[in-house]
Amino acid sequence: MDKTQILIIGTNKPIMETIARLIDREEKWLATIAFSVEQAIEICFKKEFSLALICAGLSAEGELELNKRLKKLNPNLPIIMHYGGGSGLLFAEIYQGLKPHALKI
Repeated sequence: MDKTQILIIGTNKPIMETIARLIDREEKWLATIAFSVEQAIEICFKKEFSLALICAGLSAEGELELNKRLKKLNPNLPIIMHYGGGSGLLFAEIYQGLKPHALKI
């Protein structure tokens, strides 16, 4: 069974690893971590994702740049902001982003 590939981007290594563990606990999901805009773009050239989740640590300019560059690579890629708050909110954000007609940034 293919897993839903989720790219998570943020700069705080312990938080990113926790988010990845939470995502990977779900049988159908697999997280890949990027710690910078450049690393995220590099990873996206090698692998296709169903969702990008922007987490803490990027500057506002970095978030805008990431959004612009990811949309250029894959215009249909849902890009969701993760605001923290625990696994319930994380999963809700992911499910919302994976919905076919979800509002995306």
